[in-house]
Amino acid sequence: MRIVILDGLTTNPGDVSWEPLERLGSLVVFDRTPPHEVAARAADADAVLTNKAILGRDQITALPRLAYVGVLATGSNIVDVAAARERGIPVCNVPEYSTPNVVQAAWALLLELTNRVGHHDRTVHEGRWASSPDFCYWDGELVELAGRTLGIVGYGRIGRGVAEVGRAMGMRILYHRRQVGGDPACVDLDTLFRESDVVSLHCPLTPETQGLVDARRLALMKPTAFLVNTARGPLVDETALAAALNDGLIAGAALDVLSVEPPAASNPLLTAPNCVITPHLAWATREARRRLIDVAAANLAAFIAGTPTNVVNGG
Repeated sequence: MRIVILDGLTTNPGDVSWEPLERLGSLVVFDRTPPHEVAARAADADAVLTNKAILGRDQITALPRLAYVGVLATGSNIVDVAAARERGIPVCNVPEYSTPNVVQAAWALLLELTNRVGHHDRTVHEGRWASSPDFCYWDGELVELAGRTLGIVGYGRIGRGVAEVGRAMGMRILYHRRQVGGDPACVDLDTLFRESDVVSLHCPLTPETQGLVDARRLALMKPTAFLVNTARGPLVDETALAAALNDGLIAGAALDVLSVEPPAASNPLLTAPNCVITPHLAWATREARRRLIDVAAANLAAFIAGTPTNVVNGG
């Protein structure tokens, strides 16, 4: 079997091993693949693995030998799963590999908004504490989370993990999932946005969730509330969020994902106040990337054995 990885550098910049996949066939790894080179690089591949390199209908149609698509991620929106299903090609993702990392990152982002650790560290290294007439100082309000309400949009393993930490911090938990009801803490989206002091996004990107955080929902939020997004950038209307931050409609936002990655210099969030942005790194610990490769290899081995697992385009 010939296996091609279209964009392996972010998964493995050299600090983990591809050996679990190398055992399954002839492996070729490209660091990055621009859209116009996808078809040529995957032309003789039986299995193609991708993280962010798009496999759309045109690319899938241009690959008659293609029998399997592996996504080196949990989200599979970079593959035209319908086009693959029409060809009988399973598309298999890697669920859960980064759960503890994303939970940790979501809290790191929120704590940066509430405690401003990074900002204060920079001021200390710039000499401000050394020249201070007082034994301490702080910029802006430091926010205590105990007793406040954490609203979680998407209540899978990551959302539940974030909630568990929130409870340990003394927070009240609200959450939203597709099937509302059965638990007083499970509420509709408008109620969640209206009542939460922190809204944290952990839902998949679908046609229904794209732009979920728009101007109307931002207007429902408290002026003291924070928004955290470690899920997918297009869940948020970035122009509306920038306007809400500029106008003081909400207190701050912390984002690990944007609608276009890397962002254009003109993205309004890059200059919005009280907006913390990290470069889509919530998933990227070495431990998580090892798990990612192990599960991707197990998925491919299961396909070879005739029992594909983690198929996102079945039915």
